[in-house]
Amino acid sequence: MLQKITNHIRDHFPFLKGKKVLVAISGGLDSVVLAHLITELNFDISLAHCNFQLRGKESNLDEAFVLQISKEKTLPVFIKKFDTEIFAKKNKLSIQIAARQLRYKWFEELISEHHFDYVLTAHHADDNLETFLINLTRGSGLDGFTGIPAINRNIIRPLLTSSRDEILTFAKEKNIEWREDESNSSIKYVRNKIRHQVIPVLKEINPSLLETFSKTSKNLQESNQIIEDRVSEIISEVVSKENDITKFDIEKLKSLSNPKAYLYQILKTYNFTEWNDISNLLSAQSGKQIFSETHRLLKDRGFLLLSKNTPKSNDKKFLIKQYQTEVQEPIHIRIEKVNEISTVNNQIIYVDADLLKFPLTLRKWKNGDYFYPKGMEGKKKISNYFKDKKLSLLEKENIWLLCSSENDIVWIVNERNDRRFLATKSTNTILKISI
Repeated sequence: MLQKITNHIRDHFPFLKGKKVLVAISGGLDSVVLAHLITELNFDISLAHCNFQLRGKESNLDEAFVLQISKEKTLPVFIKKFDTEIFAKKNKLSIQIAARQLRYKWFEELISEHHFDYVLTAHHADDNLETFLINLTRGSGLDGFTGIPAINRNIIRPLLTSSRDEILTFAKEKNIEWREDESNSSIKYVRNKIRHQVIPVLKEINPSLLETFSKTSKNLQESNQIIEDRVSEIISEVVSKENDITKFDIEKLKSLSNPKAYLYQILKTYNFTEWNDISNLLSAQSGKQIFSETHRLLKDRGFLLLSKNTPKSNDKKFLIKQYQTEVQEPIHIRIEKVNEISTVNNQIIYVDADLLKFPLTLRKWKNGDYFYPKGMEGKKKISNYFKDKKLSLLEKENIWLLCSSENDIVWIVNERNDRRFLATKSTNTILKISI
């Protein structure tokens, strides 16, 4: 098996040579064998062990076992205890998902702090098949059927071509010790139920199941690559960017053979789940929006607008004192006394300091707000101004108002200023306000 892994790494992971590698080790069969193999290959490695504190005394014995391995092989080791159950409950996650999130977040921290190049995990061919079957039962897109990736950014899985039986045989031949996790035999978990009750039946039907699945997985990966290539072409045709907003042309999307499928492929990395609702946005009224945990998709006339979720700050106000010359939050504004009025544009206004009531206020717009636009007679509602400008909901939300005291609008920042506060030739103290 050592020769097999040596050849596999040489052929598929040549970039590992000479790199600083972190090996994830639980103390179980798979990870202990991986650590043994990588040590034999003379890599610059350290060990990383997660104590999830889920099995009482046994979890601590696992930790002690890993410490002993590191001592025997003179390898650096990192160990961290997690309050997994508390984390899972707080974030409404299953224990398995919680442990996964904690594990990989810690790996990222170790990479950053200790400058590791890669993390190696001990996922093998049987794990790959189990994951496929789990995704099959849950209903998955094509991504869920292409198997566990051998390379996922800085996560490397060199044992994916090896079966659990191969790993076990190697461990026995080399007299390698490991610790058994009794929970692996419990069928209360979906993965274990598939492992112990489903896969044995499938292997009885097809003794070459792992080899067959490997071919199927490769075919699906190749098919998925074709899809990704086509989606990249479509993105270049229907997607554009304006600052932090991604715009999707609805008419171009509708002209595609299957808009829903394309939307899924384009948006799948943004954590959306309600794909029927997203598809319905194409024909929905302007203003309709759908949220994921991280992003928002908004229908605005002929476009779908994608943006990151931001904390609601409509009610938050920021005060500017009389002698302040600069503010950094929520936006960068400079205030300075000048002797004359020069350049005037949307980014600069000149106001009469004697007409202002301090502290000035920076806030978002609200219903009923109005101002007296420069160059116009009378007053105008902010909402009507936005309507005339054909601003999207996202654009409206990103606009700040500079107010005298709290309610008298001096400037729709980066848009239009109020004529009531304009500096003139007779102004004693001219303030230049700019962004």
